[in-house]
Amino acid sequence: MHDGRYAMPESATSVIPGWRVIRSDAGRYWASRVRPFTTEQLNRTDAYRTVDADTFDGLRAEAARQEEAAEAVTS
Repeated sequence: MHDGRYAMPESATSVIPGWRVIRSDAGRYWASRVRPFTTEQLNRTDAYRTVDADTFDGLRAEAARQEEAAEAVTS
């Protein structure tokens, strides 16, 4: 059964710039940031380099949250 929740855009890496996107055999979405966060960003935030979600939209939102948290340290 295909319910659309497992659909990943062909250009997933361009949809989440700077992140590598995969979909597990179980249908879960994962993204790993290509460039590590700085030591300062890691020490001053709860930013994670690898995140996961049930849907691609959820994954995109989670990656954006990580970027926002890290950006708050450097601005």
